[in-house]
Amino acid sequence: MIDITDHGPVRELRLNRPPANALSPDLIPAIMRAVDEAPKRGARALVLSGSPGRFCGGLDVPLLLTLDRRAISGMWRDFYSMMCVLAACPVPLAAAITGHAPAGGTVLTLFADYRIMADGDFKLGLNEVQAGLTLPPVIFLALRRLLGAHQAERLAVSGILISPAEAWRIGLIDEIVPPAGVIDRAVEWAQAMVNLPQGAMSSTRAQARADLMKVFEHSFDNELEDVNDMWWEEETQRVLRALAEKLKKK
Repeated sequence: MIDITDHGPVRELRLNRPPANALSPDLIPAIMRAVDEAPKRGARALVLSGSPGRFCGGLDVPLLLTLDRRAISGMWRDFYSMMCVLAACPVPLAAAITGHAPAGGTVLTLFADYRIMADGDFKLGLNEVQAGLTLPPVIFLALRRLLGAHQAERLAVSGILISPAEAWRIGLIDEIVPPAGVIDRAVEWAQAMVNLPQGAMSSTRAQARADLMKVFEHSFDNELEDVNDMWWEEETQRVLRALAEKLKKK
């Protein structure tokens, strides 16, 4: 589900779970393992990419609706662990957003150092509210860190999906490039980080990301319990099932 390509010291991790690279109980820990292992195997920077037109479609709702409470609880715990691994990545991480990146797709990018997106009729954003889900607090904190309080509130509360141009305007992404050049540009950015004096870059980066790491310094047991309970609320299940039916028709 993850294709690995080494561009010299830059390792590309390309999501490969057709058709939408949706996050499943198998893909979530696979991302976590790949990001955790890459620096240990010598990678000095990472690029997280997707397939043309589809970076990551968010949670695989139709699949998750077939799971029981224990499995859903495990999925959320793995999802939080994945976010922590992304936040704690010891080497620079670029998100090569190759296309649509709603909900969980956008979450993956929040913990990257740099975000490059394909130009085109693509959408990203945190549309959890529109899917009947309360945005988990840790995700909102990461969003607010990136955008500031006002824009984070605007996106999170409304659950709107926005264009690459709007995302660039508010700072949700850092660059827009033609679709064919997204991964190359991300690798180029990562290589530039590798070429910097590593001691100075790494210590300054750690300093800059210290606030992000603090988000994960406490236990998430209570938050995970709340998130899991939310999944099983009647309204949430109704909206999610309607969404799953809509996805089946596409």
